[in-house]
Amino acid sequence: MVAEFRRHTLAGEMLVLQLAIVVVVLLAVAGVSLTQSAATFNRVEGRRVTALAEQLAANPLVRDGLARALPQEALAPLVNSTQTQSGVTSVTVADADGRIVSSTDPTVLGDRLPLGEGAARGRGWSGPLTLDGSRELVAQVPVLGATDENLGVLLGTVMVGEASPTVWQRLSGASSYLLAYLGVASGLGIAGSWLLARRVKRQTLGLEPREIAGLAEHREAMLYGIAEGVVALDPQARVTLVNEVGLRLLDLPVDCVGKSLSELGVKGRLRDVLTGAQEIPGHKGDEVVIRRGRVLVMNRMTVTKDGRHLGSVTTLRDRTELARLEREMGSFRSSSELLRAQAHEFANQLHTISGLIQIGEQDEVVRYIRALSRHRQSLDMTLSRRVRDTAVAALLMAKASLAAERKVSLRISESTALDRLAPEDAADVATVVGNLVDNAVDAAAAPGEPGDREAWVEVELRQDASSVEIVVRDSGPGVAPELAREVFSHGFTTKAAQEGERGIGLALTRLVCERHGGEISVTNTPDGAMFTARMTVSHLADAVAEGATP
Repeated sequence: MVAEFRRHTLAGEMLVLQLAIVVVVLLAVAGVSLTQSAATFNRVEGRRVTALAEQLAANPLVRDGLARALPQEALAPLVNSTQTQSGVTSVTVADADGRIVSSTDPTVLGDRLPLGEGAARGRGWSGPLTLDGSRELVAQVPVLGATDENLGVLLGTVMVGEASPTVWQRLSGASSYLLAYLGVASGLGIAGSWLLARRVKRQTLGLEPREIAGLAEHREAMLYGIAEGVVALDPQARVTLVNEVGLRLLDLPVDCVGKSLSELGVKGRLRDVLTGAQEIPGHKGDEVVIRRGRVLVMNRMTVTKDGRHLGSVTTLRDRTELARLEREMGSFRSSSELLRAQAHEFANQLHTISGLIQIGEQDEVVRYIRALSRHRQSLDMTLSRRVRDTAVAALLMAKASLAAERKVSLRISESTALDRLAPEDAADVATVVGNLVDNAVDAAAAPGEPGDREAWVEVELRQDASSVEIVVRDSGPGVAPELAREVFSHGFTTKAAQEGERGIGLALTRLVCERHGGEISVTNTPDGAMFTARMTVSHLADAVAEGATP
């Protein structure tokens, strides 16, 4: 059973089908040739036998013999000579009663002559007729009297017949090269069928129909059963495949398959990632794209076969929900980082105090502790006086300790003034501040800076009746001019801007600002980069008043 199934391959089935088509075409050609041959025979031979019959019917010997009822021997020489000279199959003469009185076939003498429809009414007629078991094309012409005694009187009938050729005779007579033509056509048809079968075999990669159907079923199950989006493009940037998740994430129409990215209105960063226009050689990592409020992580793979570029396949993952969870966890992470940094700082201070005690410098211990206390009180008072929102103040405290570990000074601008915010707005402001400070610290602490240059980050928070403006400056190298406009849509961090890596910190910052009806921008200053974010927020008093309104 298995061996029988393997013999019936797709290429074999197509070869048999093509051969069957060739045979049908050859039979049709042969049928047309037979029809044309029959039509030609009836036309040409019909005229010839009619002319012979008319000539014989007008012969005075025939008229005289039929008028006087002469015996068969009187007309036999004329009938036989007519057959011999013309080469027809039969010549027959019948009297007015329809009895055969002379014929090239002696066995039919005395029999009645079968008359055609026209000849039975005294008119000439030609057509096929079966005589003694053989099919002939005959012409029957009446013999009319020509003397004064019998002028116009029907004296008898003359019939001249030509045997119809067989099928083989018609084929051979149709054209002397017909068989050669049929043979050449058969050879070309067989060769073409074999070549077509081989081509189909190559194009289907040797797969049989059942295997192709199985692959199609598996592909459908895989594409529509996974939680990731999949988009396939051909070399002309036309969509050849997309699953439901991909349609939803990219907001594409249902009938997008077959359309180009330009027709679908896909441009900018998303188009560059899908087409690989700005792909870094050797880079196979994920790309971050912001698409209509979603943070999408995309991975593009080029598809090649035998050195031919067939297109690309891109997978998409929606990280918007994960970004939201990261933002909600930001305050907890900041607190833990603050505790870790403070524990590290306290451990260093305790080691210093322990060393001073061991060497007997008790007075120095007192002065050291007083200096630490004044520094802590100064920082706490500065933050508490200028930043009244506890979530944002705690975040800045944590970032100050973390920046100190990396030898970066975190400054709070003297122009900073922030009141308490509604809890939801405070969390979003803290997210923006945290992301911008992290990027600024990375830039300020970047290697390769001069050793005598102080690394610093300055934060300035300004607030009016309905919005908050966040300005973060750093002493880093700044943002490259070619990235300044697209840095937020690309999802770069300041460190990534220098090293070519990707992140989502600034992408999240942009999403938060846009959700609050604000914006974010970056400019370069003589000292480094300056990020400016604006957000619409509610004061805590306003939020409480709204909550108390019945």
